[in-house]
Amino acid sequence: MPKPAAAVKAKTGANTAKAAPAEATLAISSKNYSSWSLRGWLLCKMAGLNVTEQRVSLDDPSTRAELLLLSPSFLVPCLTHNDVKVWDTLAIAEYLNEIRPQAGLLPADQAARAHCRAVSGEMHSGFANLRAALPMNLKAHYKGFKIWAGAQADIDRVLEIWSECLLQYGGPYLFGDTPSLADAMYAPVCTRFQTYDVKLDGACAAYRDMILALPAMKAWFQDARLEPDEVEELDVEF
Repeated sequence: MPKPAAAVKAKTGANTAKAAPAEATLAISSKNYSSWSLRGWLLCKMAGLNVTEQRVSLDDPSTRAELLLLSPSFLVPCLTHNDVKVWDTLAIAEYLNEIRPQAGLLPADQAARAHCRAVSGEMHSGFANLRAALPMNLKAHYKGFKIWAGAQADIDRVLEIWSECLLQYGGPYLFGDTPSLADAMYAPVCTRFQTYDVKLDGACAAYRDMILALPAMKAWFQDARLEPDEVEELDVEF
């Protein structure tokens, strides 16, 4: 489990007695279905940037297409800060790392930083079978879900990345004792593994459970459960 606890709370956006004023706006869509929204939101939390959430209407055809995996993520997340607009998840991470370098979204060591960018980029552009077969759906739980071979290959690759990073950098996060870009990129995969009852062993199971137990993740789940079930196409698809 992560240590120290106080540092984790600061990194992951735990509730405080008095919320700081918002410094930026982050456009997101469904908290139940949108993995890209979760990634962008987590990055802001990890960076300590207070944002006002701007919801993109689920009635918009482009939003539905994005959530149904029929188009790339181009609507959300979108960060607006000091008149700067950034709408790609990796670009948001790089921007946050520039304005909040003390947050450690990218490792200080050059080799580790390159490694973090590489595994994050792999998540950003790959794993199409995993995305299609195990779409994000936080309200659901499919016990004994049957995983087809194409998706299993993607799962195996994710677990290989996790295992290598945890072993090389000592955990509890993928790149050591500080949450990084890579943890934000793979957080929705942790939710998928829970939703679809994907069996994990040892260090990977512990890593998944740790990410899901973060205060920011719990807050996101709570909001997702309160969302109305208004995207019928997604319910049918999933």
